Amino acid sequence: MAKVGFGIVGCGMIAKFHARAIDDLRGAQLRGVVTSNPDKATAMLEESYPHAVDIHTDLDEMLARDDIDVINICTPSGAHLDPAVKAAKAGKHVVVEKPLEITLKRCDKIINACRDAGVLLCTIFPSRFSDVNQELRKAIDKGRFGNLTLGETTVKWWRPQSYYDSGGWRGTWQLDGGGALMNQAIHNVDLLYSMMGDVAQVGAFTSLLAHERIEVEDTAVASLRFQNGALGSILATTSVYPGLLKTIGIHGDKGSAVVEQDDLLTWTFAKEQKRDATIRENFGKKSGATGGASDPGAISHTGHARQLADFVKAITKGTTPLVDGEEGRKAVEIILAIYQSQATGKIVKLPLARDPKPPMLAS
Repeated sequence: MAKVGFGIVGCGMIAKFHARAIDDLRGAQLRGVVTSNPDKATAMLEESYPHAVDIHTDLDEMLARDDIDVINICTPSGAHLDPAVKAAKAGKHVVVEKPLEITLKRCDKIINACRDAGVLLCTIFPSRFSDVNQELRKAIDKGRFGNLTLGETTVKWWRPQSYYDSGGWRGTWQLDGGGALMNQAIHNVDLLYSMMGDVAQVGAFTSLLAHERIEVEDTAVASLRFQNGALGSILATTSVYPGLLKTIGIHGDKGSAVVEQDDLLTWTFAKEQKRDATIRENFGKKSGATGGASDPGAISHTGHARQLADFVKAITKGTTPLVDGEEGRKAVEIILAIYQSQATGKIVKLPLARDPKPPMLAS
């Protein structure tokens, strides 16, 4: 069987993880990248991909290639729409780095373009593919928590001012689409709702407390009511020095589990099963992973590789990828509801009827 050919649009930091992930897949090959800066692309490829790759400065030129089947969008968040739609219209399957886009309208345009073209679409959320989170998902599916009562996640990270100053798009509504929530904590927003179910209501506060010269929040807290009646909370920051490991906790009237980064802190159920001791032993060890708590480059590409493997399987088997466009849209909607709650001072119901305007942040 011929290898699935990939092309990457954008050669910034996150493109390195896509390139490394593609290199891990036996049935895939990176064949082209698109960039406005060939020197930057060369440096990225030398660091991340050991095989020859063509460097293009024109997207249409790469889209015209018959040996490229999938386009990975690695541009700034608010610049995902145009290359994604172009790729779909060219008959290419589309992978979009999180977030899918920064407004629901723009998300829907990508989803509709892929649907109309008959190509597959996925949004990158690698946390879903970690071993411990998949074990957690299985326990939920088996009903081991009983009635879900509380879901919580914390992403208490640190980014120095130099992080925001390093790129003109960082910390802007137009291209970043938001701050600690939309850029960093969106992974755990996705993880929380995928475990607990869809969100019905949101109440929130956001603020800019530790940085200058940016438009977006660096600190946010939100309370949630899920459609199943359970309650939840999200804490998201880039303002907590030196940066702490992210957590997710799932609780019910028959069990509790808490994960810190890739380590299992709590795994307790009313009815103990034989595998529980093994699960605690396997995932209770300190992995040493920081997950980008203080350094955005300090993440593993393993989750990306597993998600791209799922996408290649969907292409070859004619199935739906685990995290398709509709799934990717949900995390954006929850975050936009949080921003709307901050802007209005009101509880916001989901689904949203329309995109909220970029909010004013509390001082």
